[in-house]
Amino acid sequence: MKKAIHASIEAGKAILNVYNQDFTVETKSDNSPLTQADKNSHNVIKDALSGTGLPILSEEGKLLSYEERKGWDTFWLIDPLDGTKEFIKKNGEFTVNIALIKNGVPVLGVVYVPVSGKLYYGTEESGSYIANIPADATPTAIDFELAKAHTIPSAQLPEKYTVVASRSHNTPETDAFIEGRKKKFGEVELISAGSSLKLCLVAEGKAQVYPRLAPTMEWDTAAGHAVAKYSGCRVYDYTNNNDLAYNKENLLNPWFVVERA
Repeated sequence: MKKAIHASIEAGKAILNVYNQDFTVETKSDNSPLTQADKNSHNVIKDALSGTGLPILSEEGKLLSYEERKGWDTFWLIDPLDGTKEFIKKNGEFTVNIALIKNGVPVLGVVYVPVSGKLYYGTEESGSYIANIPADATPTAIDFELAKAHTIPSAQLPEKYTVVASRSHNTPETDAFIEGRKKKFGEVELISAGSSLKLCLVAEGKAQVYPRLAPTMEWDTAAGHAVAKYSGCRVYDYTNNNDLAYNKENLLNPWFVVERA
C-alpha cells in the first residue's frame, strides 16, 4: 500500500509541474485529450511499481490485448491522470488513480488529488482512509501524515438525500435516475465533481449515491471502487446488480451505481 501511495503523490508532483505552466493538449485516437502531465505521471508510477514484479495496465501505457492479460490473476490498474478535461479547465478536480486487481476484484485503491493534497485509500484488510498530504511532501512527511489518517466514512450521511453527478458527463438517463430518487426520498440534493472524486464522495459519506449512466473505462473506476468498497459501499452494474469486474476482454465498464450498502 505505501508503495502505491508514495507513487501517487510523486505522480501528483509531476502533474503539478505541468499544471502550473502553459501546456499543449493533444487529441488521442478516441478524441479524448492528452497532455504532457498524463505522460509524466504514467512514467513516474510505472517506475515506482516496476519493482513489485506485477504487470501494469495503464491508460497511457501500451494497450495490451486480452490474450496477453487474460492470465493475470494480480496486476496494477492505473489512470495516471483521471479527469484530463478538468486538468485543462484548471478547476483542480483531477486525480491519480492506482488500483491493485486480484482475480477481477480491486483489493487496494489509491486516489490522490494533487491540487488539494487530499488522499483516499482503501484495502480489503484495513478499510478506507482519508489524509491530506501536499504533493511536495517528503517521504518522511508522507509517512507522518499517513499515521494521522482518518477512517471513512467519517461522518453521518447528509440528512437530505444527496446524489453525486458528473461535472462533464451528465446524460438524460442520469436525469431520469435522479427523478426516480426524488420520488422515493422527496427533495434531493445534487453535488457535482470531476474524475474519480465522485466515487470518493460517496465513500467519504458526503452523498448516498453516484449513478454513472455513461461510458467509463476500467482504469477510471478501479481505485475509487476499492476506496468505496472498503468504506462499506457497493459499486454495481446498473442493469444486473452485479459488482463491477475488472480485466474483462472489453475494458469498457457497464453503466454502474455507487451506493452505501
